[in-house]
Amino acid sequence: MINTCTVTNTGDKKSRQIIRRAIRRNPDAVIAVTGCYAQTSPAEIMDIPGVDLVIGTQDRDKLMDYIRQIQRDRKPVNAVRNIMKTREFEELDVPNFADRTRAFLKIQEGCNNFCTFCIIPWSRGLSRSRDPQSVIRQARQLVAAGYKEIVLTGIHTGGYGDDLDNYRLSDLLRDLDKIEGLKRIRISSIEASQIDEAMIEVLNRSDKMCRHLHIPLQAGDDSVLKRMRRKYTTEEYADKIRLIKRAMPGVAITTDVIVGFPGETDEMFENGYRFMEELGFSEMHVFPYSKRTGTPAARMTDQVDEEVKHERVHRLIDLSERMQLQYAEQFVGQVLDVIPERDYKGAPGSGLVMGYSDNYLQVVFDGTEDLIGSLCRVQITEAGVNECRGRLVRVLESHGRGATAAGI
Repeated sequence: MINTCTVTNTGDKKSRQIIRRAIRRNPDAVIAVTGCYAQTSPAEIMDIPGVDLVIGTQDRDKLMDYIRQIQRDRKPVNAVRNIMKTREFEELDVPNFADRTRAFLKIQEGCNNFCTFCIIPWSRGLSRSRDPQSVIRQARQLVAAGYKEIVLTGIHTGGYGDDLDNYRLSDLLRDLDKIEGLKRIRISSIEASQIDEAMIEVLNRSDKMCRHLHIPLQAGDDSVLKRMRRKYTTEEYADKIRLIKRAMPGVAITTDVIVGFPGETDEMFENGYRFMEELGFSEMHVFPYSKRTGTPAARMTDQVDEEVKHERVHRLIDLSERMQLQYAEQFVGQVLDVIPERDYKGAPGSGLVMGYSDNYLQVVFDGTEDLIGSLCRVQITEAGVNECRGRLVRVLESHGRGATAAGI
C-alpha cells in the first residue's frame, strides 16, 4: 500500500520510485496506490507494470473490497473518480496513535482557495466539513482512551463549516471546550482570513485552546500575495495577529513562507523580510518556490533564479531562528504545563523526557518514561532555538492511558 504525494513535481517522482521499488521487492503482492498523486494522475500510475489498484483520495473505505476482488480476478483496477463532484466528508476514524500523546482529529477535507502555486484542490476536491456530532463523538472517545490533547486537522481547517448551516469552527471549538477530561485543543493550521470576531472570542475565553496558532503567511509583500491569489493583504494579516496577541497573551504564532515566487524582486523580498521581523513569529517554516505542473504559477514567465532563492531561504531561516530564541527567552523562569511525548532523542533510560508546552515550546527535563502522557508543571530554566530546558515542579495528572484502541 503506497500513499502518494503530489504537492510538488518531486513528490510525484518520489512516489513513482517507491511504487517501482515495492513492485520489485514484492512480486506476488497486490500493489495498491492511493493519495494525491493517485488522484491527479491515475493513468500514469496504471501504466507502471505491476500496479494492481489505484484509488485516489476518496472511496478508501472500499479498499479491502477492491483488494479481495483483485486477489480473486488478478485484474488491475482504476477506482479513481472525479474528486470535484464529491461533496461528503469521508469518515475514516483513527482511534489510536502509537507512541503519541496527542490525538489528531480530522474535521475537514478539500480547499476552495485555488492559490496559483497549489495543486491541492485538484487532488483533494472542494471544502467538505465533518458532521459536528461525529467530531464531538470521536473527541470523547479519544479522551476516554487517555488523550489529553487533540489536534484538529484538515486541508483548510479554518474553512470548517463553510458548507454547514450556521455552524462554524468557532462553534465547534465551543462544543469541544465542554468535553470533560480534555485538557488541550490545538488547531493544526488556520488562514488569517478565517479568523473572525467569534474565533477571537473563543481564543479569549477558553482555557483549553492552546496558545499556539499556525497561520500561513506565504509572502510578506502585497504584490506577491496578489500574484499568489491569497485572500488578504499584509496590513489585514498584521491586524489579525495583533488581535490574537491581545486575546491570548504569550501566544506563539508560527507560519509558512514561500521564497522566490515568480516575479519576486529583491525589493519585494526585503519588504517581506522587514514585515516578518516586525511581526515577531515564534517560528517560520521556509520553503523555496517549487514549480508544480498544472498550476498558474508554473506558467509564469518571470521565474526566480535558484541561487537567488537559496540565498533568500537561508536569510529567512536565520531570521526564524533569531525570532524563535527571542520568543522562548521570555518564558525562562516561568512554570508551564508540559505533556511529555517521549524519552529525549528516543533514548530510553536517558533520564530525560521531551514534550510540548501549550504554546508549543519543545521542553526537555529530568524524568522517566512513566511520565509520558502525563500533565506536568515544568519551570523553564534555559531557552534554545529548537528546544528549551526545564525542571519538573510537579505532576498535575498522570497519563491514564489504560484504554486501548479496541476499547473505544
